Amino acid sequence: MITTAEFKNGMTIEMDGVLYNIVYFQHVKPGKGGAFVRSRLKNLRTGAVMEKTFRAGEKVELAILDKRRMQFLYREGSNFVFMDIETYEQMPFTEDEVGEAEKYLMEGAEVEVHLYEGRPVGVEPPVFVELEIVETAPGVKGDTASGGSKPATLQSGLVVNVPLFVEAGNRIKVDTRSGEYVERVE
Repeated sequence: MITTAEFKNGMTIEMDGVLYNIVYFQHVKPGKGGAFVRSRLKNLRTGAVMEKTFRAGEKVELAILDKRRMQFLYREGSNFVFMDIETYEQMPFTEDEVGEAEKYLMEGAEVEVHLYEGRPVGVEPPVFVELEIVETAPGVKGDTASGGSKPATLQSGLVVNVPLFVEAGNRIKVDTRSGEYVERVE
């Protein structure tokens, strides 16, 4: 158990049998009344974000996650198969367990997997991934880097806005935190 005074961004807590990641928190001491902690929590199972207010000093259960480096091997139906890099053990994950990371997974990609009591609860891709553009409108002579953007479909199925000079077949770097184009990779 920890108190609200020990909260840190990125910490995982358990409330009512559900795991939440602390996205943001703020200690508030109003002029009247008792202090409280305003927080924004992300449900690790559904990805939903909610606001919650705790009384100062309130105790919550700390969830200890086991974080392991794994390699994405292949997709089998609705399951994703990962291999532990140290033990070579293969583990299937459901679409819910993979979550938003699905958009950035390519075969052979290394990711960080979060396990709670031996069960997978989340997959965290690298901060930047390089993906190839499968489809986008052709560039026009005179297009510049600052001249606007167009949608492009990547090999993983993700659609991002790219500068007008980027063409199909180019590899680009994408920020997995925001899902945005970073740069073209030569």
